Amino acid sequence: MDIRNVVIMGSGCAGHTAALYNARANLKPLVIEGHEPGGQLSLTTSVENFPGFPDGIQGPELIENMRKQAARFGAEYRIGHVVKADLSKRPFELTVGKEIIQTRTLIIASGASARWLGLPNEHALIGHGVSSCATCDGFFFTGKEIVVIGGGDSAMEEATFLTRFATKVTLIHRREQFRASKIMLDRARANSKIDFLADTVVDDVLDVSKKEVTGLRLRNLKSGERWDFPTSAMFLGIGHIPNTKIFEGQLETDADGYLVTQKNVFTKVPGVFACGDVQDRRYRQAITAAGSGCMAAYEVEKFLEDEGH
Repeated sequence: MDIRNVVIMGSGCAGHTAALYNARANLKPLVIEGHEPGGQLSLTTSVENFPGFPDGIQGPELIENMRKQAARFGAEYRIGHVVKADLSKRPFELTVGKEIIQTRTLIIASGASARWLGLPNEHALIGHGVSSCATCDGFFFTGKEIVVIGGGDSAMEEATFLTRFATKVTLIHRREQFRASKIMLDRARANSKIDFLADTVVDDVLDVSKKEVTGLRLRNLKSGERWDFPTSAMFLGIGHIPNTKIFEGQLETDADGYLVTQKNVFTKVPGVFACGDVQDRRYRQAITAAGSGCMAAYEVEKFLEDEGH
């Protein structure tokens, strides 16, 4: 069995950037594309904050350009996802479908998946008024009234940030009590642009036929009352789920499952590096993911060199 120099798990900004750097170092990286090829950017329409694109660029186009660039230098891409990883021995063993792949080093760039509400029309309107990233998409709703879903710190942070653009932000939460920290909740309550709607859930998003969000179908959990609430956008502030399940018991994670790294990208297992949203719960931006992908690739190159490969 051929032993790979480096396998990269994930094909978002972090994974593609790592692949580009390792390919240019002639390490012939293998990229396993993962559950969500392209990562979060593949769900985004226009990206206006990635340097070098003064007129913006579509998220899927940016991802495809990164992929082509890495492939041009020799990165190999494979559809599928890693279902099992054994990091207890060298080389490491990864199971992709029924195939076992051996590798000297591993870059985990498997990202974090946004939590969705699971509504009938939700996914059809992603990028058309449904978003899980305020910093990515808030600007598009300047001068509009919008909604944020959630009751924790993420929701308070998103709502407060979005008041920079929106004329009004309504924060909808399914319970009466908010689980956000006092400082975050007080900050949101002190903001005159934020309204609170408690004990309320969203039953659906309107309007797929117009290919944009025009409102939400709401339901009060105490009274059972249903009504349509006009809005231009729905931002999800209910957190992300890092794609780290297969590393449970092998790599250190925080309470929410994000990989814990030292010196930016080092895990506790020598030869295993992590980059992008799988270990970054704070920034979660395309540019920071790309930067950490570069760091991980650089460390892989140095690690292999030190081992004589």
